[in-house]
Amino acid sequence: MKDTETSETLIESMGQAARAAAVALSVAPADQRARALQAAADAVDAERAGILAANARDMALGREKGLSAAMLDRLLLDDARIDGIVAGLRAVAAQPDPLGAVIAAWDMPSGLHIERVRTPLGVIGVIYESRPNVTADAGALCLKSGNAVILRGGSESFHSSGAIHACMVEGLRAAGLPEAAIQLVPTRDRAAVAAMLRAVAHIDVIVPRGGKGLVGLVQAEARVPVFAHLEGICHIYADGAADLDKARRVVLNAKTRRTGICGAAECLLIDRAFFARHGAVLIEDLLAAGVEVRAEGELARIPGTVPAGPDDFGQEFLDKIIAARLVDGVDGAIAHIRRYGSNHTESILTEDDAAAARFFAHIDSAILMRNASTQFADGGEFGMGAEIGIATGKLHARGPVGAEQLTSFKYLVTGDGTVRP
Repeated sequence: MKDTETSETLIESMGQAARAAAVALSVAPADQRARALQAAADAVDAERAGILAANARDMALGREKGLSAAMLDRLLLDDARIDGIVAGLRAVAAQPDPLGAVIAAWDMPSGLHIERVRTPLGVIGVIYESRPNVTADAGALCLKSGNAVILRGGSESFHSSGAIHACMVEGLRAAGLPEAAIQLVPTRDRAAVAAMLRAVAHIDVIVPRGGKGLVGLVQAEARVPVFAHLEGICHIYADGAADLDKARRVVLNAKTRRTGICGAAECLLIDRAFFARHGAVLIEDLLAAGVEVRAEGELARIPGTVPAGPDDFGQEFLDKIIAARLVDGVDGAIAHIRRYGSNHTESILTEDDAAAARFFAHIDSAILMRNASTQFADGGEFGMGAEIGIATGKLHARGPVGAEQLTSFKYLVTGDGTVRP
């Protein structure tokens, strides 16, 4: 950003360019947009040394700032994660194109033929925190769905996001698409976030991807419509009819695979019947894995646990910490989740079909699972190639937001000199 340029004028100019790019994307052929994504994947693969060097700068700054181990893990890029970015770009490129798809079609007695078809939203603003891979995921999904995007990454991932963004622009250039289709706000100034939230003339929807503080700020201050994306207070419930081996595997994975993602389990609920049959084994597994277990009631008497405080339930730790309590059957688990959940992802571990059906029917989170780790709450794992976030609201999009969820629709009505009597 130039010294003389304010955040307002920066977002104004980026928004105007994005609006023009969105018009071009909306009519660009599907294969042209797919070629841009393939070229971007090639660029990320070819430029991995530069991306890793940029990430090393961010990691060093993050350590200096005292970021937690979980936050540093969110920030970290390595060869495996860059492989994941490349694979995600290629997967999105290979997906069926959503634009122009006929959602429904019917004929009316008047002689009209009506079709409802998918169209882009327009310009999407994505505001995210420390995960630099969001730069590629969001850029890819917006391009696939014919939307221009303005990305505002976190200050922690400034260099990493910039290096990945350069590869996305290289892909656009290679395919002959406007470079303004994927823009990255070139400043750490938080005033740029506020300017994006007010840019109703240029941005059609804001997608926040980050912690409770970021999402709360966006929802409180945005004049642009927002895809709700609250924190991931994910629960895992071990029912009395749970298979012990499955439960042990799933609970450990749900908490420890990656603790800093929104799909990590933050609360373990154990049916008293399970506890009576199997004892403290789930808690002991977590303790052995280095997890701090903040337990309540009888569970707090298990050696190594920490007594749960009043704020530990309904908390997104994003760390090697989990809250735990006993509940009375599936209805006890449902009552707890209704009170403390964030409508993100919940999992029931059970061999009882009736218990699973009740859990699924009585909880209204965006994602409900049975005998599966909450870490599967991810667009890539849902076959979407990537995701722009997990929407926890009920309007427009819910759950993993992929390319299809970034579209709206319009009606195409065909007559034959048809007039209304």
